[in-house]
Amino acid sequence: MRDLTPLINRLNKNHRHLAKWARRQDTECYRLYDRDIPEFPVIVDVYANSAHIQEVDTGWQMEDDEHAAWMLAIRQTVADVLGIALDDTAIKTRRRQKGLAQYEKTGETGRERIVSETGRRFIVNLEAYLDTGLFLDHRNTRRLVGEQAAGKRFLNLFAYTGSFTVYAATGGAASSVTVDLSNTYQDWSRRNFELNGLDLSRHTLVRADVFRYLEDAAAAGERFDLIVMDPPSFSNSKKMLDILDVQRDHVSLIDAAMALLAPDGVLYFSNNLRGFKLEAELGQRYLVDDLSAKSVPEDFRNRKIHQCFRLRAT
Repeated sequence: MRDLTPLINRLNKNHRHLAKWARRQDTECYRLYDRDIPEFPVIVDVYANSAHIQEVDTGWQMEDDEHAAWMLAIRQTVADVLGIALDDTAIKTRRRQKGLAQYEKTGETGRERIVSETGRRFIVNLEAYLDTGLFLDHRNTRRLVGEQAAGKRFLNLFAYTGSFTVYAATGGAASSVTVDLSNTYQDWSRRNFELNGLDLSRHTLVRADVFRYLEDAAAAGERFDLIVMDPPSFSNSKKMLDILDVQRDHVSLIDAAMALLAPDGVLYFSNNLRGFKLEAELGQRYLVDDLSAKSVPEDFRNRKIHQCFRLRAT
């Protein structure tokens, strides 16, 4: 088996710096390691007293027994560095995701944990799904939304587990609508809301196809002061009316969301599609600011993990 000493040294170095940094940021969740050393192609995220480890599929060939031993050694190394039990580490193989792959079940039940980020609390599950319930790369944008939400009517589209809504509501939003097509994630959002003491009479969950919701909201004359839209790169979910391709469809999605903005309203649009290009025509209709450089947190070595834009009416 490969000598783990270089990985141990790098994890210890990163942990000394990032654990202190995370405390200053008032978060229990951060990215500890992201393929810093090519010979160890894993991503390690810390969730309070647990670790989520993703083995990045490089195409390297190993016998099953050798691979199992290698993965166990990685888990034990991470556990030793963080001072946690082996059972508090979860490891998965990460392949290039398509459609709703990041939301798919792994076949494990998993164990729910509660973590804290800037005073908000969130339910995560490190084992049951390919992703955990809290996207760490959107931490800065969540904070921005929380800072701007006071007195605003907030709309969260493709909401996943509702973390943006938690920030908006605890930041003083007057009301919110949280839209997602999945019953599982709408229930997860509701439990996150309850965990943070949100008034469910003012913060509404809507299970709907976002395309259909945008049409219906426009017809009903709905208006919002602050909108967040973070669609998956691609989805062919049978529950949707049509296939979603964010590169192809982002103009129509943005136009439909902008039609719901009140005067002086703001839309934050983000996505994780590698190589995504925002169509130039949007810059002719709206004031567009690329926030990507600032929205990716300091603990992310991959500065291109997502793109984030702010759009306002001209």
